[in-house]
Amino acid sequence: MNEHPRLTSLAHGGGCGCKLAPSVLRELLAGQPVAQAFPQLLVGTETSDDAAVWQVDDNTCVIATTDFFMPMVDDPRDFGRIAATNAISDIYAMGGRPIMALAILGMPIDKLPPEQIRQILEGGREICAEAGIPVAGGHSIDAPEPIYGLAVIGLCHPSELRRNADARPGDALILTKGLGVGIYSAAIKKGALDAEGLAEMVASTTTLNRVGSDLAKRDDVHAITDVTGFGILGHGLEIARGSGLRLRIDLASLPLLTRASELAQAGFFTGASTRNWAAYRSEVLLPEGLPDWQRALLTDPQTSGGLLVACAPETAETVLQMIRAAGFPLAAIIGHAEEGSAGITVA
Repeated sequence: MNEHPRLTSLAHGGGCGCKLAPSVLRELLAGQPVAQAFPQLLVGTETSDDAAVWQVDDNTCVIATTDFFMPMVDDPRDFGRIAATNAISDIYAMGGRPIMALAILGMPIDKLPPEQIRQILEGGREICAEAGIPVAGGHSIDAPEPIYGLAVIGLCHPSELRRNADARPGDALILTKGLGVGIYSAAIKKGALDAEGLAEMVASTTTLNRVGSDLAKRDDVHAITDVTGFGILGHGLEIARGSGLRLRIDLASLPLLTRASELAQAGFFTGASTRNWAAYRSEVLLPEGLPDWQRALLTDPQTSGGLLVACAPETAETVLQMIRAAGFPLAAIIGHAEEGSAGITVA
């Protein structure tokens, strides 16, 4: 019998846990020129937002993003589906609607058979079809580790653009998906996640965040970002820094995947979780004596995670019910924004 290697065995990391640590990324981008010479560039790198945005005219903005990573699951079709869902999410997080994608593919062709690579591509096309967009082209290379993702183009009206830097004092914070994807991924690596847990993770990571486009049509929704490799704390900090506010997060209110707490207590952390905490611990105040496993949930890298939404407090329940009705049953109000030094307090 010709046994092919597990996809996850061919990669040193997986999913959004492959992202560079926030501190490394800031160092690499330090000193890069700002885009003030391009007034039509409404969103660039200045606030670590989810995508770049270029205003074409009074009615149209073009949103551009790219995202790719190494496998976090062994099923090639699921790998393609998760990677595509994750990449398209950036468009929804800006309040836009995607219009087309380009595939990014790097494969160790001496280790993976063509059929498995075709399944990865098919999984990506399947999600793009669900989003109503074509995979219009792409680029491929022979690489030592399997890599797949998309470059995605979207559109929005300028009034519906939602940055991560426009939260307001008093805003309620809503998280649309459960945390724990990185912890589940660590368990997969060690063969410790059962079929039910794997199915739960795949279902979450292949749910398109298209509700972001609908949320952006509401004037009471002020800021949106998606929660990926830097965890809820890291992406929350991007909102806090960009908006010049302090976020208060209620630990007990955070939605979690079913086995996230159990696996975290068993030590299924990722290296990315540790790097995340080292990068931004000075900006975060945690409860005294918080166990390491609970901190790991806060820094856990999410692959194709949920949206973090800042909205007016008086309509937060209405917005929450809208999100749940759109197919996000774990969505929850997890805290609020307030005046104060940029950072996060967890209570």
